Amino acid sequence: MIPFRVRPLIAALLAACTPVTLQASGLIDNVNGITVDETGDLVHFTGLLIDGEGRVEKRLARGEKRPERPDFRYDGKGRTLIPGMIDAHGHVMDLGFTRLNLDLSDTKSLEEAKAKIAAFAAENPSRPWILGFGWNQEVWGLGRFPTAADLDGLAEGRPIWLERVDGHAGWANTAALAAAKITATTKAPAGGRIEMAGGKPGGVLVDKAMALMQAVVPTPQPKDYDAALIKAQDALLARGVTAIADMGTTIEAWQAYRRAGDWGALRIRIMGYARGMDQATLIAGPGPTPWLYDDRLRLGGVKLMIDGALGSRGAALKAPYADAPRESGLPMLTSTQLRNQMSRAAMDGFQLAVHAIGDKANAELLDAIDELSFTYKGDRRWRIEHAQIVDPADLPRFAQHGAIASMQPQHATSDWSMAIARMGQERLGGAYAWKAMLDNKVPLAFGSDVPVEPADPFMGLRAALTRVDGNGQPLGGWMPEQRLSFAQALRAYGWGAAYAGFAEQRFGNLAPGQRADFVILDRDVELAAPRDLPATRIVEVWIGGQRTIMKDDEP
Repeated sequence: MIPFRVRPLIAALLAACTPVTLQASGLIDNVNGITVDETGDLVHFTGLLIDGEGRVEKRLARGEKRPERPDFRYDGKGRTLIPGMIDAHGHVMDLGFTRLNLDLSDTKSLEEAKAKIAAFAAENPSRPWILGFGWNQEVWGLGRFPTAADLDGLAEGRPIWLERVDGHAGWANTAALAAAKITATTKAPAGGRIEMAGGKPGGVLVDKAMALMQAVVPTPQPKDYDAALIKAQDALLARGVTAIADMGTTIEAWQAYRRAGDWGALRIRIMGYARGMDQATLIAGPGPTPWLYDDRLRLGGVKLMIDGALGSRGAALKAPYADAPRESGLPMLTSTQLRNQMSRAAMDGFQLAVHAIGDKANAELLDAIDELSFTYKGDRRWRIEHAQIVDPADLPRFAQHGAIASMQPQHATSDWSMAIARMGQERLGGAYAWKAMLDNKVPLAFGSDVPVEPADPFMGLRAALTRVDGNGQPLGGWMPEQRLSFAQALRAYGWGAAYAGFAEQRFGNLAPGQRADFVILDRDVELAAPRDLPATRIVEVWIGGQRTIMKDDEP
């Protein structure tokens, strides 16, 4: 990663925060409070008592007696207050780095992307590599992957490396391919694919083949991680996200979190899942870390990947892709490797969070959980990340050993037309099946997969309630039988997401004893039309009973 001109970590992070005063007990009053209790029922309240440690002491109903002389009293002026939103699956540092590098996620065509790449290269003449993220050939209507030739000539001969929006493919120019020594004779590693064109590398590397390029891309420095953390925290808090499960934490990211925590500048709560056992050992040693910095940081689990993504045809399917009959996905682990790696993490007490998108991958992971559950007893909360394309016959299996479906509502509304093209509607009976998961007594934890999708839980709520995208398509919603109620969706972004990280006693739904993390909004999200939820404005953010963002702050 190219060094960035940023303020020193301490000054930059602390300047981003509202000045902190000594913690005092107090009363949050005159609010339209909405939360969901542990059983899934909506709870309404008009006040919160907060103790001297920043925890909820009591929810207060309308007319219930208030303390006469609290240390402080905040008048919410009738505004809506909900628990701080929890993103159950995101990538904190990737989000931060997208804000520091080239972001192509808003481009609608190849030509628009090329113009943006050329402009970025011209604005950054000192960068030896042009790095970026966010392209999506499906949105562009390209009908193919982009090629190295599409990029050549855009950066005056400098290497260009751009990751796809799902993070499961990368796009390189000829200079980057040469730097990585990728030629017509280069073989892709197992679980990866080199797209070819005319008998030579076409410029796109899929899944594990991306490692061929990542080996030569400049390595980010500690100050780059610090700068990325500043950007990521700002982006999350701006949309009311007060906690996130960081999927794929590395030692470099962990050290940045610790540096921020040591200086009192870790503004969000991070539930870390290490990128494999090697990283878990570097970060935590023999087992999960304790909660640090007043419940703001913990490394409690290990993230594994069993397949790729649907958009790049890396998701492992039981039958070939409808639009590519010779392909059925890219399994990243054999059955034996999956079980060995899961067992190695489980024996040290780490929670498992395994990426599985295709129906074959989900079935394979469920088989592994069946086997390992005989050895590893107790409350394991096996996390299945994404669970996007599931054979309907496999849906009841999720509940057999207490597995959690960690899903992202925005994916359904972004992917619906592409999923139909990749699979055919007749094979999608268990696709993005939120309601079916709940009907089968499977806990739901909702997130965004940021930066694949925006870290915006209000966009996610719209998707969960409607199954309709931002353009109102498809009419009536895609597979509308999978829509959720407001209470079900809000719970998945609160208590459910906290439960998925063994944090439901610490934060999640403003129950007594939990950290007082909440957001104050400009509208009643329970009564608002679902289509209007993404326009919800965050007025204030409070974490641990202290105000972190006010309406006049500019994140």
